[in-house]
Amino acid sequence: MSKSGVKNLTTGPIFSQLIALALPIMATNFIQMAYTLTDMAWVGRLGSEEVAAVGAIGILMWMTTSLALLPKLAAEISIAQSIGAKRLDEARSYASHVTTIGLIIGVVLAVIIRLASPVIVSFFQLESHIHQWAEQYLNIVVVAIPMVYMANTFAGIYNGTGRTTIPFYVIASGLLFNMVLDPLFIFGIGKMPGLGTNGAAVATVLSQTIVVVLFVWQMKRRNGILNRFPYFVKLKKEYTTRIFKLGTPIAAMSFLMAAISLYVARIASVYGGHLGIMSQTTGSQIEGITWNTTNGFSTALGTFVAQNYAAGQLDRTRKAYKYTLIALLSLGVFITLAFIFLGEEIFGIFVPEPEAKLAGGQYLFVVAFCQIFMMLESTTLGMWNGYGKTIPPAVLSVGFNLMRIPLALFMAQQWGITGVWIAITVSAVIKGIVSPVWFAVFQKKLRKRL
Repeated sequence: MSKSGVKNLTTGPIFSQLIALALPIMATNFIQMAYTLTDMAWVGRLGSEEVAAVGAIGILMWMTTSLALLPKLAAEISIAQSIGAKRLDEARSYASHVTTIGLIIGVVLAVIIRLASPVIVSFFQLESHIHQWAEQYLNIVVVAIPMVYMANTFAGIYNGTGRTTIPFYVIASGLLFNMVLDPLFIFGIGKMPGLGTNGAAVATVLSQTIVVVLFVWQMKRRNGILNRFPYFVKLKKEYTTRIFKLGTPIAAMSFLMAAISLYVARIASVYGGHLGIMSQTTGSQIEGITWNTTNGFSTALGTFVAQNYAAGQLDRTRKAYKYTLIALLSLGVFITLAFIFLGEEIFGIFVPEPEAKLAGGQYLFVVAFCQIFMMLESTTLGMWNGYGKTIPPAVLSVGFNLMRIPLALFMAQQWGITGVWIAITVSAVIKGIVSPVWFAVFQKKLRKRL
């Protein structure tokens, strides 16, 4: 590691470097997933209706915070490519710009959502008392949005420099606070009354604030990153334009995917009541086992490929892709079998009501058949990002995710709530096939040009 706090990934053993990069990112992603699952597990002790209220807002928060991928991903790609090209001053400027942009977006979105919260919650068509719980929860948790944007941006900066362990330690500390605060605020202690679902929101806000404070403390230490770059700067056109060019396609992809999931959740609410929306929201969090594992490798792959691509080491990028696919597809088989044979038991850990376990187990059984294909798509996304080509995977994802809405409406009329889960699975399978095929064509054309 250099004095500027960066790692050189253009030499040395490929697979061990990928593992060293991926494991902390995977652990960080699992910790972020655990934030939500911890809330769900404690709220699940209140009842499935409370889970439906929190879960509905969870999808909205996913849609909102998905735009945090814009500064985060731009940081990972631009900083890694700058380091690969041995331009550390440029990397430092990118770090300052993504931090400034991330805070601006986070604050603006928080204000908009707070003002529009009654209209937003009414979209789900929840029963009146569940609607009230959801709106109260949203009005509190919206305060955490700027914190989430800052934490994601700081994590992206560290990932771009190859120091992926720091985000793990920081976010793990935030989770520990969240795990302690959740039961205290939800159920109360001593003379302090419990706040129910509102308590989960308060715990989330406090935990995310702690994460940002720890990041700032770490980055300002003597062995900080990129010579302790300034957080806020006057934006320059050349850096701002490239940040939006790199980050917008994937952020838009994630935003639209969340928006589509929001609409599918509404369909689930219509055909399955509060159990339908509870199954999708909680079940999708459990699916994070697949997403977060794959995303860890995908992000590591993107950082590794970005440095080597900028350094002209294309053979190392192709080998990294191969190694990552082999590792993840092996894991995908295990997750698929677990969802098929142990779906109800896994779901029951978070929502123990018998009816909820049955409904959630059915969801996991159906989506089990697309887990391997999700891994194929996400791994290939890492390669696209490393090459700085963020538009193709965004186009692919948005196109086939949009297909979920008419497919879910049609299949729900035939098979009820199960038809909605089938629609989700079918679209994921198609994406997982098309994405690596498209990338193989791109790679072939690239080799001919070189």
